[in-house]
Amino acid sequence: MVQLFVDTREKGGRLFLLETGGIAGNVLHAVNDFCRVLGVETYGPTDSVSDLSARMTDTYETTFVRWLEGSRLSEKDLVFVLSLDGENREKNASANLATALEYAKEVKAKVCGIVGENNGFTVQVANVCVLVPSINSQLSPLLADFIQTMILGLIVSHPDVQAAEVIWESADDIWSANPLLFT
Repeated sequence: MVQLFVDTREKGGRLFLLETGGIAGNVLHAVNDFCRVLGVETYGPTDSVSDLSARMTDTYETTFVRWLEGSRLSEKDLVFVLSLDGENREKNASANLATALEYAKEVKAKVCGIVGENNGFTVQVANVCVLVPSINSQLSPLLADFIQTMILGLIVSHPDVQAAEVIWESADDIWSANPLLFT
């Protein structure tokens, strides 16, 4: 997966992060990290909640496709999916992501993802995909969300991905600057 990010940067491509539901917070954080650390134009549909909401009201299943078309997705670009349900049309789960992935493959963009179910469309079409197995139906959403956040952190911390020196705050730095937060 790290190599896909490096290849995207070397080709002058852009990174598009797609998600549905509560993972939007992970994507907003990742957009900032990837843009800053990877040195690649990075976007997520939740960058503009108004735009996303308007698109979903009009055409739910093609919400992300229309967004990618408007962004002129090309073969140089990378589409990165974060999903807990695995985009399963039979279960009526995240059909908008599955449709977007079909479009990404059509324009020959690369696809990668971190997903929670092995029967999802991302697993079937991605160039690289991390599968977070279902362990417990009640814990799986929390665990998958945590693991996605952890993997995103590992990717942006990988030395091959970093385009510029990155200074990470340590817990000691936070503690010494704000000791009252931890009492």
